[in-house]
Amino acid sequence: MPGQVGPVNNEQEGLLAYLAQMRYVVRLTAYGLTDEQLRATPSASELSVGGIIKHCASTEENWLATIRREPQSVDFQQYVANFKLADDETIEDVFARYDRAAEQTEKTITELGDLDFRIEIDHSVPWNRKDLTHWNVRWILLHLIQETARHAGHADIIRESVDGATAYPLMAAAEGWPATPWLKPWTKES
Repeated sequence: MPGQVGPVNNEQEGLLAYLAQMRYVVRLTAYGLTDEQLRATPSASELSVGGIIKHCASTEENWLATIRREPQSVDFQQYVANFKLADDETIEDVFARYDRAAEQTEKTITELGDLDFRIEIDHSVPWNRKDLTHWNVRWILLHLIQETARHAGHADIIRESVDGATAYPLMAAAEGWPATPWLKPWTKES
């Protein structure tokens, strides 16, 4: 995927394209890491690259369930577990989970075809606004873009702390960009 979202023809296409781009850049932070590095927590927080990607997949699944009006419960232990790769879990497992969530999000949004589709706000959790009664699909997609972008930034910092790699050299390596005087693709040796 290129470093920029391409032209968009309408709002829904644009929102889905920017969400896909943010999914891509958060996943890119795992490029070339070992299992140990994916679990590393080298910053002041307990976050790891693998855990952040898993959390992003979980967050998208939860918002998709909200759009579909599927019953959900807030389970603190599961919430915390979704920030860490389990011992028997691989990044490929997490990527497959994230791919399924992305596919279902795009399918659901396309089938709805209405960014103004309203979803009642669950007021049983403290972080949801009490002064509103409904979200709409547009708001949810914007929120997912914001949330994923925020975590992509976290993952960038963690990745740089693990091995010094930064976003564009990683993208260049993953996509096979040629080296230029101003940008060298990441390598394990760099």
